Amino acid sequence: MALQKRNVVTYGLTGKVYGQLLFKQYKYGTVVSKVPDRSKVVLSDKQKASTVLFRRAVIYAKMVLKDPTRYAEYQSRLPEGKTV
Repeated sequence: MALQKRNVVTYGLTGKVYGQLLFKQYKYGTVVSKVPDRSKVVLSDKQKASTVLFRRAVIYAKMVLKDPTRYAEYQSRLPEGKTV
């Protein structure tokens, strides 16, 4: 893991590069590390249930975004400056 402060090349950079390097932003600078290997992680039943629930929420949200009637309904409920 390497810490970068005020580096012109990596300033504000986040995400993965070719699945090998991972750039993270913290208040003290940019951190460069290897991508964690999560292939052997075993999820608990609660974590699996949470994943399924989140997946369903994403499907519902995409459905709302595609349906103009529902989209308008949600848009009308939001405070000014917020989006669906």
